Amino acid sequence: MNRIILIFLICTAFKTEAQTSVLNIADSLFAHGNYSKAILQYKTYNNQPEVYHKIAKAYIAIGNYDEALINYEKGVETNPENTLLKYDFGKFLYRSKKFKKASEVFNKLVYIDYKNPNFHYELGLTLEQLKDSTAQNRFHSAFELDTTHQKAIFKIAKYYLKKGHNKTADKYIDIGLNSYKNNKELISLKAQNYYVRHQYEKAVVWFEKLLELGESSAFIYEKLSLSYAQLFEFEKAIEQRKLALKFNPLDATSIYVIGTYYEKIDDFKKAEEYIWKALALLDTPLDAEYMKLATVLNRQKKYREGIDALKKAIKENPSNEFSSFHLAITLDAYYADFDSRIKALEDFKRKFPNGKLISFVNDRISKLKEEKFLNEEKKED
Repeated sequence: MNRIILIFLICTAFKTEAQTSVLNIADSLFAHGNYSKAILQYKTYNNQPEVYHKIAKAYIAIGNYDEALINYEKGVETNPENTLLKYDFGKFLYRSKKFKKASEVFNKLVYIDYKNPNFHYELGLTLEQLKDSTAQNRFHSAFELDTTHQKAIFKIAKYYLKKGHNKTADKYIDIGLNSYKNNKELISLKAQNYYVRHQYEKAVVWFEKLLELGESSAFIYEKLSLSYAQLFEFEKAIEQRKLALKFNPLDATSIYVIGTYYEKIDDFKKAEEYIWKALALLDTPLDAEYMKLATVLNRQKKYREGIDALKKAIKENPSNEFSSFHLAITLDAYYADFDSRIKALEDFKRKFPNGKLISFVNDRISKLKEEKFLNEEKKED
């Protein structure tokens, strides 16, 4: 009898050792990226409930999300007390865009352990995707449980910034940066917060800090450029906008804006070059852009080219009074004889008899007629 018991114990120990070996091999295969082989090995393990979550993770690794879901569900069903497994399952559901089911899992986790800030945060993320206004309550709960929770702080600060509660947003941003000074997301919010409040000098400091931390994007360079322009530092504005342009070389708006900045520093040749480039790319109504080009050309005394640009502006938008006015005064500068100059201004009057600029045009016509009269008298003498 004792011998039978001994043999049984030996067999049991052997089977246990064999199963331990199966698990070790499967874990090793998983660790080395042999996920499909790891799955086959895990499936030979006697205690399947113990490895359902491992099989699920292996399926995720090879992109089979349906099988991952099946194994996660089996794992949760056979291990109802395993909160870590439920937490992983909830995150998997969120990544799979099964937000309703994910919210149910995280709601249960919050009920099980209300003092876990991450459970609140993950529930907040899922509620946010479901357009549930109570998402912010979860982010606030996560923050109250852990005032250094960077991700929760970011969500709260971003919400207040979008709502226009800039001081409240700033308060949370500062709390976050106090515990992690190089949080790029919060630094970006800090910069944007100053920018929307027109505090451009401070905005520049924080956008520059993002660049120092290795962040690089068209958005950062564009906002830096706009901030420098507001501070009348147009050389720096040009430099930053050109860096933004590298992300999208065919961005007609950026190319046009660079042209306007060159005009500000009286580099009309460069201004003309960039505005022409923009016009070649734009496919929207271009009256304003052609007017700007005409201004740049006129400043270089290229009146003939300026006139052509203005005619194109008028063609783009015939009802734009300013385009027609700009053409009239350019023709006034271009023509040598008084009759042609007067006619250009009277053509404007006929087109816009009740225009906003009619008093200026009347005054100019009157002066030209006076000059013509005096010039004719001088010739007679």
